[in-house]
Amino acid sequence: MADVMTADARAGVIPPARPQPIGVLPLPAGYLLIPGGEDTESARRALLSGHLPDQWPPALRAHQLALAGELSAAVAALPGTDAVARYNRFVIDPGTEQPTALRRGLGPDLAVLVDLVCFVVGRSDDPPELGSSDGELAALVLAAQATHAVSARDTRKALELLAEAVEHAISVAKPLAGLLLGAAASIRKDAEGPTREVIGTLERALSLLGDTDLHVAKAELHLTLASTLHELASDSGDLLTAAVKHYHSALQLISSKQAPELFAAAHANLAAAYLAMPMVQASDQLRRAVAVQSLRAALTVYRPETHPQHWASAQLNLANALVYMPSKHQDDNLVEAIELYEKVLDVRDRQTDPLGRARVLANQGNALAHLGIFDHAKAKLHEARFLFEEFQEIDAVRTVRNVLDEIARQSTLDNTEKQKEMTEQ
Repeated sequence: MADVMTADARAGVIPPARPQPIGVLPLPAGYLLIPGGEDTESARRALLSGHLPDQWPPALRAHQLALAGELSAAVAALPGTDAVARYNRFVIDPGTEQPTALRRGLGPDLAVLVDLVCFVVGRSDDPPELGSSDGELAALVLAAQATHAVSARDTRKALELLAEAVEHAISVAKPLAGLLLGAAASIRKDAEGPTREVIGTLERALSLLGDTDLHVAKAELHLTLASTLHELASDSGDLLTAAVKHYHSALQLISSKQAPELFAAAHANLAAAYLAMPMVQASDQLRRAVAVQSLRAALTVYRPETHPQHWASAQLNLANALVYMPSKHQDDNLVEAIELYEKVLDVRDRQTDPLGRARVLANQGNALAHLGIFDHAKAKLHEARFLFEEFQEIDAVRTVRNVLDEIARQSTLDNTEKQKEMTEQ
């Protein structure tokens, strides 16, 4: 049987030029090969540098559709029988082609991509061997091996493989090197926690992505960097300020429609950072208002049915912010906060999260007390105190008792005022 690439050559099919922009875009578009030819060369170079083509050539219509998430249309736009078209169909719909025939068709240099796709989509448990692969192909093979090492809980091996992958990628596709550095930083952070080394790696990754059109990828890096700085911020207020800047940078790159979970996480974390900052000046209270807006934005994505934990956390932070936010409509804010606390209580019961429930009850009781609804406030606070005492949370018990004492004093004053008014009448 004649080699498929030989058949392609006889048919006048131009082989794909190297390097290819594989791994730069999100999957599945990120693993599609760019066919060879003058009409695709400009787009190949643009994608390799992390930029979308100013105008997609007809030969790359499938790539454009795949990037937009229109996968059925993308497959339909690949009617060719040459090896590259068959491989690209396989990337989008792995059930359309047999891997063995594809390897022969792609030839010795590109055949490793078939094994790579099989590993990524779960058709193979083992990543491909590096062999003679170089450049961007070597980088992706090593990244796949790093993923396998992570699943085997061999963090050290994974980081070594990713470092080698970056060295292969840096000379041919800087955006790919940046993405690999971001992956390495995330793995290191998961294993070792937030460190200065993680921060440095993320900053280098962002510099490699530069002014690319990889907005979601850059937003993810900004968010990871912001959260790392945020976690270290107990040592320095400057770190918290830096974290806020990166949260804002992430949000400037994406929309809730484009990357809903990333959008919600950035808003929720930005709000947490603002609420953690000390309020020493009147102008600082503006941060609390921004935090409220961000939490409301996060809650357009987080729902109790889809993100129960994130939803409850955002609801609780929003309620807490409303209680302490200066406003001409403070009573309205308190009423909304009480309602938000009640929704959180619906998902935090005594059996599954007794201390979490106690904290919500304590906050809700405090809000009710601010409104002067003392009977309901005391009921909530007594339940909170009981749970705190059960788990020997002494400081929390003391705080609740202080609120109850204040309610008792205020109730006594109110009764005294009423009796005085009645006497005067």
